[in-house]
Amino acid sequence: MGEIDLKRSNALSEIISHTPTWVFIVFFTLLVLGFMQTKERIVNVKAVFILPIAMVIFSFMGVYSVFNLSFLPLALWLLGLISTSVVGIKLGIPKSVSYSAQDEKLTIPGSKVPLMFMMAIFFTKYFVGFAVARDLPLIHGFNFLIIISLAYGIFSGIFLSRSIVMFKVSQSR
Repeated sequence: MGEIDLKRSNALSEIISHTPTWVFIVFFTLLVLGFMQTKERIVNVKAVFILPIAMVIFSFMGVYSVFNLSFLPLALWLLGLISTSVVGIKLGIPKSVSYSAQDEKLTIPGSKVPLMFMMAIFFTKYFVGFAVARDLPLIHGFNFLIIISLAYGIFSGIFLSRSIVMFKVSQSR
């Protein structure tokens, strides 16, 4: 049992040691941004689109880096993005967002959702990068293409729908 744990520890150590420094910078930046989202904050209306646009680009680059500009992965990514955005907008999530017309600012309740999905996108991208670098057989499978493309789109759609819901709050008052 101890020998297996030692092998796993060595393998994990090797994976981490071969990870470029910039990946850790992105990880900690996302972690800080995600923790900031857990607290109530007051923001300019235009600012609610910064993070979602960044996450959409980050997830798109995840699909592009593995599958290039192939039709099916991009279509699946777009399907995940649009369908999740539509559902999120219809559900009106996040709730309890308020707008001050006088200050032209939104008050957004704290939520762990953005942190969870930032980490989901990051670790999906990290896993995919690892799998591609190791040329693991699963990267050549059709299921991998479907799951990864849809997952990236779904994650991004959640961010996009949240920003649209917040923007709509500012426009309805």
